[in-house]
Formats: sequence, structure tokens, C-alpha cells
Amino acid sequence: MACRRAGSRIGDIVREIRQECATRGHAASETLVAFVVKAVVLDPGNDFNVDQTFTKKDVQDLIQLCVTKLLDTTNPSLSTMKMQVYFDTNYANRAELLSEQHRVLEGRLAPVVRDITDSHPRVQEEMENVYRKIVSYVLLSSGLGSPTDIEVVREVTAALQSVFPQTEVITFTSLSKKSKEQQLKNLAMLVTGIQLYNKECGKGGSSIDDLPAILSEAIPSATWMVDEGLNTCHTLAHQYTALLESMLEDLHRYVQLSSFKLKEALFHVRQYEAFLCILLSDAITSAQEVEKMKVQFATTMEQLKNTVQNKVSTDTKEVFPLFVALSNLWTSFQNEMLLLSFLTNMTNDLQQFLEIHSQLFTEEVLTSLLEGVTVKSDEERIRETMGTRVNVSDFKNQEWLFPETTDNFDQLLIQYHGFCAHAIGVKGLTLPGNPAIGILKHKERCYVFSSKEAAYIFAQDPEKFIQLNIEKAKEHIELIQLLELHHQFEYLAPYAQARNADKYLMKPTTKCDSSTQTDTHILPPTIVTSYEWNEWELRRKALKLANLRRKITHAMQTDLSHMRRENSTQVYLPKDVSTQTKRDNSSNVPRPQIFLKGLRGGSTPTTHMVKVDLTRAADET
Repeated sequence: MACRRAGSRIGDIVREIRQECATRGHAASETLVAFVVKAVVLDPGNDFNVDQTFTKKDVQDLIQLCVTKLLDTTNPSLSTMKMQVYFDTNYANRAELLSEQHRVLEGRLAPVVRDITDSHPRVQEEMENVYRKIVSYVLLSSGLGSPTDIEVVREVTAALQSVFPQTEVITFTSLSKKSKEQQLKNLAMLVTGIQLYNKECGKGGSSIDDLPAILSEAIPSATWMVDEGLNTCHTLAHQYTALLESMLEDLHRYVQLSSFKLKEALFHVRQYEAFLCILLSDAITSAQEVEKMKVQFATTMEQLKNTVQNKVSTDTKEVFPLFVALSNLWTSFQNEMLLLSFLTNMTNDLQQFLEIHSQLFTEEVLTSLLEGVTVKSDEERIRETMGTRVNVSDFKNQEWLFPETTDNFDQLLIQYHGFCAHAIGVKGLTLPGNPAIGILKHKERCYVFSSKEAAYIFAQDPEKFIQLNIEKAKEHIELIQLLELHHQFEYLAPYAQARNADKYLMKPTTKCDSSTQTDTHILPPTIVTSYEWNEWELRRKALKLANLRRKITHAMQTDLSHMRRENSTQVYLPKDVSTQTKRDNSSNVPRPQIFLKGLRGGSTPTTHMVKVDLTRAADET
């Protein structure tokens, strides 16, 4: 309950800060505000005690300090935090990005798949409608054209008919739902492979982009863009480091440069460099994958040509796997296009965070500050210390690692992102460490140093300097992610870092005790009890089986049991029968027409009646 109330209280503080920033015309995301709140609380200069409940005055002071920090747009520290929040919430590695893309594609195809699998056509028109839906599914699944392009629809329909005639719709609809979905996927891959083969043979496929060629041009361009950003970062980092070193050596220079926030600017550019290195690594991985896939695609296409060429008919067992292989490779090309687009967008979006350096230091100001200062690159600093090495005999209780004595030396997980463990807390500098001097292994964690002297000083009391680095990270909260101090500040671990927490705990094994044991019987027993090695025993069993032909099975029923048997009878149910006993008939006879004359009398007393019969004869009707 206490944790829930604390979380609710922090949420209220974050909302108040966002509202205050909004009233001053500055929009801030909830994630960024929460990050700044924790940064302000951790800063020792603000005198907040996280172990005690905050009073109302403490909350008001916290809100005011956070609002002031968020509105200070010229502060490199705030820009670094914004960049870290952006990268953490937007970056995804290859596996995550492709998994999300697959999920999105499945979601788009789900209505079409459901419409097809739920259809039960009975007449010809309904079957044609289902077939058209299958064509649409294949088009949407392959991404080799627009469903509104008549030419593309014709090509897909022709390819589909070669492997799935319209007469097969009846058989298709009789399958189970899962079988239908699987067959749809198989048909989509087959049709995609056929389209790619037809394009290679010059028989259509004009709407299909040449993805291998596009990737071959786009990847070097994207890599060059990242390299340009890294060169800019390296130049600024080397200049800022030289200025900070001059401040430590000369008090006059310290007074002159103390107002320029050089440390914050150095941490900002180092973080920008770290993010670009991640993107560059992904771009290099993508380039290697594309080169492998181009070779595989060309080999598969050549194999398919040799199989199909100059043949009237081919075995489906030979060509169908090749069509599926082409489809899978093409899907991989499409995935690389997606990854490359993502990396390019990330690189472009990160450039906005580098603009603060031009606001802090114009080219003229930076040039004037660097007069008389020697600027060394990271490579030069490492070369200067290549001849020095720690003497292991000077340390009795410390373990030092060297390339010739440690397996996987290049893969060791170095603390503080490879920066000198001594210079961070003592000087506030991010100097590159040189592993050739020696890597100190302290409490299962590895540390590198920029000089032999720094290594000796740190090794005398590692815990002291580790604590100094933690205090420096509290003063500059952006160092937590830059130096990868997530194990020291677990509650500040970014979402992506927390999600991949296992990755930060992994480290190569330098020493390992191992043992193996082999079971006596690994597999379950396979003894056949009916096996016989004796030939005469086999003959005896054969004769025994043969004698069964002459045996007769007898059965009898006793007086006591005949009433207990189960009897069954079968009867015929009454059926409806009808008979006809008479029939109705009719005939047409003439209508009698008889007239009588003289019934009213006349002038004579005697009545003379005349009868006139005008009825027609029967044969005239």
C-alpha cells in the first residue's frame, strides 16, 4: 500500500510539472518529466532525502526545480536526457523490429484470411469470388505490387492458376481452418517465387523493384551518414576533453571556462556517439546479411533455371522448394529495406539533438578557446599508453586480465562503457580506457584505465572510486545510461534496458570448471523378447502356426444358459400404401332445347299445342 501511495504521489507531481510547463508554452512528455524528477531528487546539491516522506514544502521545491530544469533549453544535460528518452522509447533491435513488422502484417491480412477461411461457396459465382479473394491475399502478403493495378492482378492470377486452378476451390473449402491458413501461406510463397522467376526471365514483373540493387546503393549511403555524424562527435569530444583538461591544469582557464558547461556538453556528445555506434553496428550487420542473401538468391535462381529450362513439364517436388526459397529470400530483402529505413529515420531524428552544440559554442568561440591547447584524439591517447602495462606482482589481492592469459579477451564486458574508471569520478572526464594496460577484475566486474598511474591508484581502493563514480552520476543523471550504471540505479533503468536486463548481466567466462558424465544406458532398452537365434526353435514355432489351419473352434449351449443369451430381432416398420378403386369420367351431351306453342290458347275454344324440339343431335356436338 505504501508503494502504491508513493507511486500515486509521484504521478501527481509529474502531472503538476507538465501542467506548469504547458502554461509557460513548453510541452514535455510524461517520460521525460519523470526522468527529470528522479534526476533532481538524486542530485546531492538539492538536499532531498529519498528515505523520508516529502513534506508539502519539499514537493513544491521539487516541482519548481523540475520546471526550471525543463525550461532551460540551453542546458546540454536536459538535451542529453531528451535524447536518451527518445532513443529508449523508439529504438528496437533487429529481432524486435521484424517481430513487430510480422505482427502488423498478420493483423492486416487477418480480415482477408478470415473472409476466405469462413467462406463455403456452393455456386460458381461464389467460388469465383473466393478465388479473387485468394488472389488479393497473395498480393497483399507478397508486397510485389498494388492490388489496384490490373496488370499486376493478371500476373498474380496467372501464376496462381498454374499451381492452384479454380477447380481446386471446392477441395480447398472442405479443409479445416488451420489447413486453409497454411495452404494460403504456401500458395503465397509459391506465387511469389513464380513471379520472381518470371521477372528474371523477362516475362513480366515490371512493378517489382530490384531490392538487391536498391539495398546495395542505400546501405553505403546510410553508413556514410552515420560515419559523418560520428566524425562530428569525435571532433567535439576531443576538443571538449582538451578544454576540460586545461581547466584542471590552469586556474585561470578554469575561471574562464567554468560558465560554458563543458562537462555536460562532453557527456552529451559521448551519448550521441554511443547511439550512433549502435546504429552503425546495425547497418554493418544489415550489409553483411544482404551480401549473403544476394549470393543465395543468385544461386537459387540459377538452380531453378537449370531445372525448368527447355522442359515441357517438371516435377513439383523439384521446383516448388526452389520457388519457396526464392520467396523467403525476397522476404528477407524486404525486411532489410524496413530495417534500413528505420535506421535512416533514427539517424535523421538524432541530428536534432546535436544542434545545441552550435548554440553553446559557435565556431569562432570554440576556435578562440582552443588557442594554445593540444587536442588529442582517442586513438592518440591509446597509442601513447600502448607500451605500458600493470605489473601483476605489485598487487597481491587483485586479479588482472591480459590478452595472452584470458580467453575471449575482446568480448569482456567492460564497465562504464569502456571509459577510464578513475577519470570519471576524480576528473569528471570520459577518457577512453586502454585494455592493453590491464583489465582489473573486481567483484566479477571488469574495469579499464587510460594510464598505468590511474590503474594503480584505482586498484588501491576500488570501492572508494566506484562510489565516487556513483556520486558523479547522481550529479549528472545522464551518466547512468551513458556509463551503463543500471545495476547501481535499477529504479532508473530505461524501459529498453530493463527489458533486456539479462543482456547487461552476461559476460564472457574467463575461467570455468567443467565436468561430464556419461550414463550407462542413454537410450531406453530395445531388447526384442520374441527374437530367437535358434533355427530349430523358429521351425517349431512355424509348425505350430501351420497346424492352426486344421483346428476347429467348437461352441455349445447348455440348458441353464440358453435363457441368458442376448437376442435381437428386426421388424419392418409400417409403410404408407395407397390404392385407387374408381376413376372420375365425364362426357359432353347436347343441351335439350324444346319449345311449346299454343299454351295460352287462341280464338278457338279448343287449345292446339305445337311441340318443337330444337335439340341438336349427339354426333354434332
